[in-house]
Amino acid sequence: MNKKLVLIVAAVLLAGAGAAGGAVWYLKGKSAEPAKAAVEEKKTGEPLKYLTIEKVIVMLRRQPGDTVPHYMSADLVISTTAKQEKEAKEALPMLRSVAVRALSALPMEKASMMTIDQFVEELNKAYDEAYTKEARERPFEQVMIGKLILE
Repeated sequence: MNKKLVLIVAAVLLAGAGAAGGAVWYLKGKSAEPAKAAVEEKKTGEPLKYLTIEKVIVMLRRQPGDTVPHYMSADLVISTTAKQEKEAKEALPMLRSVAVRALSALPMEKASMMTIDQFVEELNKAYDEAYTKEARERPFEQVMIGKLILE
């Protein structure tokens, strides 16, 4: 009888600890997403809007000895404020052109080794150069990769 009581108590404690751990894990995951969004909103003082540049398709630069052409397809997302949304929408064709120019300069060997963050860094650098050349302010906060395919 004593062994049964110890086993029952141990099982109840184990189940309780598992339920508590699961609850903490679940609630921690839920609260992290709104916190990240709140941090982004606090930086700019207003909520961000997201615009997409879909189907940016480029042929990657060939290396000596390449017999097969390689392509890259990407969907880009830019974050902007509500105040700059109209200006950002008007700049979408120029943003697509800058992205095509920057991405088509990459050889397949380099592109296949790059991380998403490295692609984002390359694109942001290209956008910075384009807007500096025109002496204008960027109408968006950052560029992000929504989808990326290399062939």
